[in-house]
Amino acid sequence: MATGAVQRPPVPVVKHVIRDDDIATKQGVKIQAVNYSKVIKLLTDPHSATLFERHLNSLQKLIRHYQAGFLMKDLVQVFKILNVCADRVNEHPIYTKPMLAILKIASLPFLKEKTSDGTAYTQIVVESISQLGYLMRVPSKEIRLQLASSLLSIFCNELPKQDVQDHQAASRDYNMAMVEKSDVAETLVKSLALLEQDIDVKLHILDLLQNLSAFSGPNCDKMLAAEAASRICSRMNDPEPSGRLLFRSIEILWNLLENGDKEEVARQLSSFVCIKALQEAFSQQMTSGFSHFDRQLRNDLLVITTLVATVCDQAPFIETGFAKQLILFATFQEVRSHNALVRHLKLGTSIEDFELKKLLINIIVVLSKDISMIPLLSEGHILLALFSYVRGNENVSQPQEWSPSQLEEIQLHAMSALCTIAPLCVQDYMTCQGNTRLLLLLEWCVGKEDFAGHGNAFHGYGGRGNKRAQMRFCLHLMRSIVSLGESSVLQDFVDQGAISQCLDILLSASHSVTEDDVIDVEMQSDMLSIISAVSEGDVHRKELFGETGVKVVLKYLMTDPKKLCRGLGYHRMMLSTVDAIWCCVVGAYLNEDMFLEGQGVFYLLDLLESCSANMHNLILGCLLDLCENAKTVAHMLAWRSNKDTTVATLLIKIWKQEEQTLGVPREQNGTIADTKKPLMGAVQDKAGIVPLPANSRSQAIVDVCENMRAKVYALFCKIGFEDHPTLSTPDQVTLCIIEKYLDFKQGEVWKEITSELEQEGVRPVTPDQEALSIINKATEELAINVADTQVDFLESQQQQDLLEEQEMYAEIRENHRQKEKSIKRWNTYIARTSNYSMLKAAKTSQDLSITASRIQTEFLESDTFHKTDLAELQTTTFQSRHINIDSTPLELTGGPTLLGQQNDREMTNRVTMKDHTPIFVS
Repeated sequence: MATGAVQRPPVPVVKHVIRDDDIATKQGVKIQAVNYSKVIKLLTDPHSATLFERHLNSLQKLIRHYQAGFLMKDLVQVFKILNVCADRVNEHPIYTKPMLAILKIASLPFLKEKTSDGTAYTQIVVESISQLGYLMRVPSKEIRLQLASSLLSIFCNELPKQDVQDHQAASRDYNMAMVEKSDVAETLVKSLALLEQDIDVKLHILDLLQNLSAFSGPNCDKMLAAEAASRICSRMNDPEPSGRLLFRSIEILWNLLENGDKEEVARQLSSFVCIKALQEAFSQQMTSGFSHFDRQLRNDLLVITTLVATVCDQAPFIETGFAKQLILFATFQEVRSHNALVRHLKLGTSIEDFELKKLLINIIVVLSKDISMIPLLSEGHILLALFSYVRGNENVSQPQEWSPSQLEEIQLHAMSALCTIAPLCVQDYMTCQGNTRLLLLLEWCVGKEDFAGHGNAFHGYGGRGNKRAQMRFCLHLMRSIVSLGESSVLQDFVDQGAISQCLDILLSASHSVTEDDVIDVEMQSDMLSIISAVSEGDVHRKELFGETGVKVVLKYLMTDPKKLCRGLGYHRMMLSTVDAIWCCVVGAYLNEDMFLEGQGVFYLLDLLESCSANMHNLILGCLLDLCENAKTVAHMLAWRSNKDTTVATLLIKIWKQEEQTLGVPREQNGTIADTKKPLMGAVQDKAGIVPLPANSRSQAIVDVCENMRAKVYALFCKIGFEDHPTLSTPDQVTLCIIEKYLDFKQGEVWKEITSELEQEGVRPVTPDQEALSIINKATEELAINVADTQVDFLESQQQQDLLEEQEMYAEIRENHRQKEKSIKRWNTYIARTSNYSMLKAAKTSQDLSITASRIQTEFLESDTFHKTDLAELQTTTFQSRHINIDSTPLELTGGPTLLGQQNDREMTNRVTMKDHTPIFVS
């Protein structure tokens, strides 16, 4: 640059700050801040307390500036203003209008200046929403309605679009979360007491409570904390012409049941007042409701009542007369009644009436848990009404009657209810000829009448296109009745041929080639249980069981053991089969003989070996009673499993499993670990010995009943403790304990007696004291002797193992000796074929041996003697003109020894002797 150039002055830089407001790029409403402190001071200062016009102007200015919503940071001041107005509105109604406007703005989402405001002002927002609930104290209908509307908008309604400059509205999820954290729901419930005379506001508050409880568990819990269920139910029958009060009340109760604590709801509804209210509402809807809406409301009331009865057994249904009324409504169609409530009452075939019928049957079953209900059930002829459905079905129906599918579903529901109710009213059951009805229905189920079930709902499972559902519940009902053991009922079943009828069905089912499903297995199990209950303890009924019954149980005993683990109920069916054997076969000599001839004991033992441990007790008991027949023992001793296991081995295995379950201490080799407690398990030892009344069983006696060791011992007493040669030494060690089980148990009982006397401070007389001491000492010595015997068995087995080991080694040595002799003979053979002098020596030795073996040798020198040997033959073998020469075995040479040998398997060379040419062959 040239030094003489003129320098230009620098251009000044001006910094322009242009805001969005200057160029109008921001959209939305701009909030102009208001000094809340001045407003609050104006309202609360004693000097300006009566300046109502200034108050109104200040409040209206506040309302104008915050039309888009209140800021979260200002909520504390806003609600201070609201509370001041609320305190004055009763005396000065001029505050009502601005207060309504502020509440309307409060219904809008609160505004955030920063994203973090939602978290920072959480507690303020929660307390502000709670304050809205507290404003229900204001005795103004308009304010209360606006409060309900504002709270409803905050929690439920879709948020309006708020375009506010520099602020963001809170989301709906945020609003809902804040409402759930507040106590507004609890406050609203408590405020219902203030609204008894204002039905319109009460309906709006109930509508709000319905929305608050619709999908919110926390709100339901807070409402229940304020006794919402009790408060709402007790007042739901108040006069209200539109019916909205009852509807809203029922909806809130439904929400509380769905989202809240069901038990707490039921507890609150179980009071006398609430049960009476439910009764009045249900009776009103039952007798006066005809619309679809009324029928739905009626059913909802009955469901709520059912839940209360299910959870609260002591609810006063009987005291209020509700139970008797429910029985009347449940039976008026089947049993004619002159009661005014049902004189003109009819049920149609609509879905609601159909559901009502099922709900009425269900609640009768629930109420029957109370024993006080039995006289009411009998008086209301409930069994007669339910038994009217225990009959064969038809495929068509008359007009104004239940459709075939509806009738089937009610029929199955009625039979399910009878399973619970019929055992409670046995006399009514016999009066209704229940046995006859059931057997006729069972005959219809297995008959060839054309009927295809619809299989609807829970009770119709598996019954589509057949009669299995009816047969299933018929058998359920029969089983529940016979399980009572009522002699008149059982005798009536026998007289009507129930045993033979069930046996014929079982025999047909056992020979069926189709695969049984879970329902088939369940029905067969029920029939076996019914026969067992009917035949138990009566020899004549066992004789009716007879040959057909024995064939049936034998067929079921042959069931594949693999099916027991399939989860289709075969495990239960096998238990029913064993129970049938115990009740119907054992004790009747003819049945026992047929059972033994059919190898029944073998099948029982096969089942005992393959089944799970929880079936062992029943099978062992059945076998033990069968052993009263002397022929059974021979069958048990002759039994062998697929693994060649004997009955003694099987019983010892069960004993070991039982002791392992009980935690009985044993050494690793199975011997007694504690001679002072040879049988005591871990649970019994932990429980200790506690003094008990004379009519109570001690731990030692309870132990006999609670495990299978006593049955195993009793079975060994039948088959004997000796002559079991197949037992291994560990099994023999265990058998020593089994053999002394009774002695050990007696000693255990005497030890308990001694300990109880010591704990009670009772000293026996000297002779008894000495006797107790001797018994305890003898028991301990017996345990020591058994332990010594077990050690002897183990040592004997150890010696036997050593002897067998030595014999095995001797056999190995003998095998090696024979191999050495074979090698020596081969070496001699090779030497003869390789050395001519050794061949001559061997030939000479052979001739001398032949000569020495002859008893008479004079004929060799006679003239008539003719030699049979070939002249000049130098061999040590006896041969004719043709001989076979063996080459060296391959196992000695490791392979072919001749070059050019083409076949490795060629092991011999044939040589033909001609002209008596000498050849050296060993």
